Amino acid sequence: MAAHHSPSTVQTLIYPDHNRLLDDSDPVDMENNEKATFAQTFEVQRPKYNDIWAGVLFLLFCAGFVAVSGISLQGYATTKGFNGGGIYDGNNDFGLSTNTIILFVLCVASALVLSYAYVLLARFFTKQIIWITGILNVLWGLGLAIYMLSRRYWSGGIVMLVFSLFFVFAFFSWRRRIPFSVLMLQTAIDVSRTYGHVYLVSLLGGLAAAAFGIWYTITLVAVYVRFEPGANPACDRGAGGCSTATVIGLIVFITFTAYWMTEFLKNYIHTIISGVYGSWYFRPTALPSGPTRGAIRRASTYSFGSISFGSLLVAIINFLRQLCSVGQQSEAQSGDIVGAIAFCVLRCFLGVLEWVVQFINRYAFSYIALYGKAYIPAAKDTWRMIRDRGIDALVNECLIGPVFGMGSFFVAFFCGLLSFLYVTFTKPAYNEHNEFTPVIVAFAFVVGLQMCNTMTVPLSSGIDTIFVAMAWDPEAMRTQHPDLWDQIVARYPKVQQAVMA
Repeated sequence: MAAHHSPSTVQTLIYPDHNRLLDDSDPVDMENNEKATFAQTFEVQRPKYNDIWAGVLFLLFCAGFVAVSGISLQGYATTKGFNGGGIYDGNNDFGLSTNTIILFVLCVASALVLSYAYVLLARFFTKQIIWITGILNVLWGLGLAIYMLSRRYWSGGIVMLVFSLFFVFAFFSWRRRIPFSVLMLQTAIDVSRTYGHVYLVSLLGGLAAAAFGIWYTITLVAVYVRFEPGANPACDRGAGGCSTATVIGLIVFITFTAYWMTEFLKNYIHTIISGVYGSWYFRPTALPSGPTRGAIRRASTYSFGSISFGSLLVAIINFLRQLCSVGQQSEAQSGDIVGAIAFCVLRCFLGVLEWVVQFINRYAFSYIALYGKAYIPAAKDTWRMIRDRGIDALVNECLIGPVFGMGSFFVAFFCGLLSFLYVTFTKPAYNEHNEFTPVIVAFAFVVGLQMCNTMTVPLSSGIDTIFVAMAWDPEAMRTQHPDLWDQIVARYPKVQQAVMA
């Protein structure tokens, strides 16, 4: 019968006196002479369905998003002549219009093309991608900051300058860690070319992110068109009246839900890919049948609630950071330096908190992908395994997460610049005094950032899974992947003492 890997077995591996996770038999059903499935190889113990409340809450928020979108789009459709059908033909001078929809569609399309190009660049120029990413980000950020400052757009220029200077410092301090990072990225890409459907999942995830990005941006504009008070013909039509409070409340709701949905999408993809890489790590010569299908089935059923739970935590933090970003730009534009600095400090604090939660999520979801455990226990067990095995040292040595983050910022910078140039040169009537510029630039920046993050998830997920699997069973690395083990030891000799202790 198939060799089963259970969470209880894995937990004992923290102590070296216990037996290994793997036996040496191939995962084959001897009665039918067939390879074991993903579900048979990585059994889920009861209760199989975890964090059901988070899954239900997520679906309710999605349903609410659909309802708000439907009502708002209906109001937009009835006043399309007033809002225009193109860039310049609208009469709307009180809120976002068709002009803005065209801008956001351009941002989403640009983000999709640039993100997929970046993934292909990482695939074919693996050794050079870290240097390419660092250099392009520094040059692009500095150029964008100089341009914005020259246009007297002080808030955006200062923010871009700070990001660029941070990238210079970070990249300079990371140089010695590049060889190890290249090795791990090369390994992830080699596996992705041979096992599962990693790039297909990446492409479909990117298309889903693009479709949702367009849907969200159109809904965002439609909310303004339908509910913004003023000389708005939509106020006398459809459901509900117009008020500033209604606009703010609906924007808060759909933006938070959008963060949650995009985080869910990223973590859903991450969980699927982790299942593929986990199968490769433990069974490189006898991969379970249909690892991608099996991982998709598990992520869509048993682990749905757990993915929703972890995504919710990140969505809350990201939403608060977005509020701080908008507040910072508004305060800087109005000349309140103290307020801008206060928002900047709060945003930095939230950024650190987000990093901590994202760090835990990455490895917890890799664990959940294989064993379907509830989110909180999975996060605790995974962190304990990583810490006790010393894998946190390897994680700190690997730059792939930060590098892909810098790549995402590159795409976000481009979308931010595109939106700034667009509203500057098209001069929409609603933005006569530039009061909407910070909001539009901030949302365009987030669209580019989230889309590129989604597209690069499959590659970073592979590396995360390898690290977690090494914490579960380091002996499997030495016996199943001796060449990789030797290369890791050659580049990071401390791994033998850290992992095998």
